Amino acid sequence: MGRRIEIDKVYALLEAYKSGRLGGEKMPEDENQALDKSSKENYLHFTLPMALNYQRNSYMLWECANKTYKDSETTDVFDTKAVINMDEQRLREKLVKYKVALQPNKQPIIWRTLCETIENDFAGDIRKLFNDNGYSVQKIKEFIARNKKKFPYLGGNKICNYWLYVMEQYTDVKFVERENITVAPDTHVIQASERLGGISSEEAGQGNVQKLVAQRWQEILKGTDFVPIDIHMLMWLWSRGKFVVEI
Repeated sequence: MGRRIEIDKVYALLEAYKSGRLGGEKMPEDENQALDKSSKENYLHFTLPMALNYQRNSYMLWECANKTYKDSETTDVFDTKAVINMDEQRLREKLVKYKVALQPNKQPIIWRTLCETIENDFAGDIRKLFNDNGYSVQKIKEFIARNKKKFPYLGGNKICNYWLYVMEQYTDVKFVERENITVAPDTHVIQASERLGGISSEEAGQGNVQKLVAQRWQEILKGTDFVPIDIHMLMWLWSRGKFVVEI
């Protein structure tokens, strides 16, 4: 398949971002505790809320996570050992207090399951997942895919790739084969991909559009200075700004 768009459109989008025309002075995850980037606590802080980052405003999620962390009565939800020893009602109350969990029955179960995985399989330290897999993006993704029930929602194609991107941006992790972090094809990225000509309007309506978008950008950017995740934020901001910037 030939390239569906001209690469110069990607560069134009990058220039629009650098000049401030796409906005994005503050990304959702910028709302955080400014913990030591190398610490276990920092890695957990950017992992647990990510599993609840679906069908909601990302800016609001991270504001809620920040409030939860700062409150001495709720901060222990970021402690995996404390969570697995916490009764169901108590965990629900803590996660609902600042609306980290919007679904009071389902989402605390997701949070607890992820805490159980991190505590029991990685000695309470998600960094061990990366180390055990040689910091290889492909191996990490394959491990999570094989154990998907242990990584509820975080193991989904969209959130998993975006989580690895966030890990790169807000912790000190250095992945190898980072070209395997695909774009995280949420609604904004899908819409921007269609606008750029990466997918057709017919393809945008297909049930497999998320997988298609991820594959398409890997093909389009092969041999360029970009890897797919590098353009995720550009497309996300462009779509969120309702495409007022002409590309």
